[in-house]
Amino acid sequence: MKPTPEQSPQAFWDDRYRDASHKTSGLPSALLERFATDRVPGSVLDLGCAKGDDAIWLAGQGWDVVAVDIAQSALDIACANAVARGVEDRILFARHDLTESFPDGKFDLISAMFLQTPFDFPRREVFERALDHLKPNGLLLVVTHGSAAPWSWGKHDHKFPTPEKELAVLGYSKSDTRVVFAGSESRNAKGPDGQTAEVLDNVIALTKN
Repeated sequence: MKPTPEQSPQAFWDDRYRDASHKTSGLPSALLERFATDRVPGSVLDLGCAKGDDAIWLAGQGWDVVAVDIAQSALDIACANAVARGVEDRILFARHDLTESFPDGKFDLISAMFLQTPFDFPRREVFERALDHLKPNGLLLVVTHGSAAPWSWGKHDHKFPTPEKELAVLGYSKSDTRVVFAGSESRNAKGPDGQTAEVLDNVIALTKN
């Protein structure tokens, strides 16, 4: 599904989630689970929460979650899923276009799992803002696509940035920011019709001194 020339980012993502199945795996992102499991639960910001699996898992682990997305249709699905799993009291769902607004507060963990879009998106500005909202010793976890699955709607000749280039974009050189992890991870992805393929993910984890 590609945006039409007249579609705004909000309209594109609203249509995408409205037309998609509301069912989810009910499982968190594996990389989020890996980095969050050993951390003491506190406040967490989920940027681009989609159908809510990560936010719901975090709430179930004792985190107080702020979960945001540009698409109200995604937030409606995520909220319904949270109610069904009995964790809605630990999650605040809010609509934000991160190019225009950002949630208030300071957070122990900020997660951005595949926060990517076919529209122009000021990644440096958004993630510099995220770092400003991170508490001391907090963790910013950013996972992006490092390669495309065959069924992806993106351009297959697209050159994905390396983890090193992602780091440069995220403004990690700030004096109060330390790199916890930067690298690529492979995983087996599952397509909409049951097909599978090995893909790469870029993983950046930053902490604030």
